[in-house]
Amino acid sequence: MRSHWIWLFIPMALIWGSSFLFTELSLQLTTYFGVAFWRTFLGAVSMALLGLVMKLAFPKGKQWLHLWVAGLFMSAIPFALFSYAQQSTTSILAAIIGASMPMFTLLAIMTIYRTERVTLIATVGLLIGLVGVAITLGVWEGFGENDPLAILALVFAAVSYGIGTPYIKKFITPMGLHGVTSAAGQVGMAALTLLPLYLLTGPLFIAAPRLETVGALLALGVLGSGFAYRLYHGVIASAGSTTASLVTFSNPVVATIWGVLLLGETLHWYEPVGAVVVILGAYLAQRR
Repeated sequence: MRSHWIWLFIPMALIWGSSFLFTELSLQLTTYFGVAFWRTFLGAVSMALLGLVMKLAFPKGKQWLHLWVAGLFMSAIPFALFSYAQQSTTSILAAIIGASMPMFTLLAIMTIYRTERVTLIATVGLLIGLVGVAITLGVWEGFGENDPLAILALVFAAVSYGIGTPYIKKFITPMGLHGVTSAAGQVGMAALTLLPLYLLTGPLFIAAPRLETVGALLALGVLGSGFAYRLYHGVIASAGSTTASLVTFSNPVVATIWGVLLLGETLHWYEPVGAVVVILGAYLAQRR
């Protein structure tokens, strides 16, 4: 059945919605570049081992170049930016801003890839989404306790995902690789890109390891950057890049539950209101 992609989508949404919690805990163990590196490295190792066990075909030749570009926009850049931002923002806010990804996915499709024409409903959706982001930030209070650079980092992370998602659909999916080896190649190339930044910008670890911080980093890598990307490639292949990008709609819900219950984060009244507006705008923006 064509609807089989939903069984890939649900666990992917739960994993990525929890990644904001895992990032928050991992930042207690290492730097933001460290979080980004370890989550890609661990994801690559886990997926590569699974690919070997399953005796799958791995990428060859020029395929690695496309996987590097995909890894740059889908892993290296956004992982580093989200980790940087979550040093001074809540996981809830990070997830809500991340929910704007479908708007940037459509914007990239219309401007960079030029595979869709600009429609009125898409334009309205983009504008509504921007209003939602403003509400989420409580612009009438300025940035509040949030570092403006952290907010910019979250926005650019969403932009990076918006560029990377249709790139996968256009260049990676036609390769015909299994989702396991595509994910291994993508996050593996991202890990190689992040490694020198991690080694040259500070200490490898900033605190003694604890069960919860090490466990969070392992979950972030093996599940969030390994298994979830295998699911993501499967959804893109089955239902398209726009449908796959809708995973960000569920992220604020999952992240808010964990943020309030486990991290003791405060939920301001305007954040869920802004989240609803962001999701509405993103939904309209991805309508064809």
